[in-house]
Formats: sequence, C-alpha cells, structure tokens
Amino acid sequence: QVQLRESGGGVVQAGGSLRLSCAAPGRTFNINAMGWFRQAPGKEREFVGGVNWNGDSPLYAEFVKGRFAISRDKAENTVNLQMNSLKPEDTAVYFCAADPLPFRPITEQSSTSFDFWGQGTQVTVSS
Repeated sequence: QVQLRESGGGVVQAGGSLRLSCAAPGRTFNINAMGWFRQAPGKEREFVGGVNWNGDSPLYAEFVKGRFAISRDKAENTVNLQMNSLKPEDTAVYFCAADPLPFRPITEQSSTSFDFWGQGTQVTVSS
C-alpha cells in the first residue's frame, strides 16, 4: 500500500515557524481529501486540520486556528502545513493521511477513516 511521506520537522523556539510537507511518491491523491494529525508522548493521535480534494474549505482543530494553514500543491503532489506562532504544547510527531474515498468533503468525522499514513515527522518547540 502507498505510504505518504512527511518532511520538514525540526526543533524551533516558541513563537517560531515551521513548514511541513506531505508527499505521495508513486501515486496522486488529487481527488482525495488530505489531513494532518499529531501525536504527543503519552497522548492519543489528534486531528490538526485537513483540506478538500480541490483545496477549498480547509478545516482546522480549534487549538491551531489562526496559527496553522494547510495548502495543496497539485503540480508537486504535496500537501503542506504552515505552522506559525508555535507553542511548546505543539510538540508532537506530525502525520499526514488521505481519505480513501475520493471527493468526500472533509469533516472531523471523515478524518477518523483516513489511511495511507506516513511515518511522521518530529516537531519540537522549546520554551
């Protein structure tokens, strides 16, 4: 099965920015909603945000609204997560995933059935 590939993680000071990228080697997800998730040590994985197959109407978790932005680059076959004003509580492994059903609008409910998980990329925010 195709796995997505995340990149761009690292260590940053509080208030800083990072840009994560999610690539799909060998396959296009241009008709699938895509999402970003994260998992902090000792916590369950949680939905961060997602974008519809056409790039419209991104959906964000309340705790990242106004700080994070998701975009699609169909030419590059990537989905990006721009993270600004980072906080220590944003420290986690960040994953991307795709909706296996094409054209389905993204909701927090639909994100629970996402698949094609990558290995994740570590984001560490120091205080």
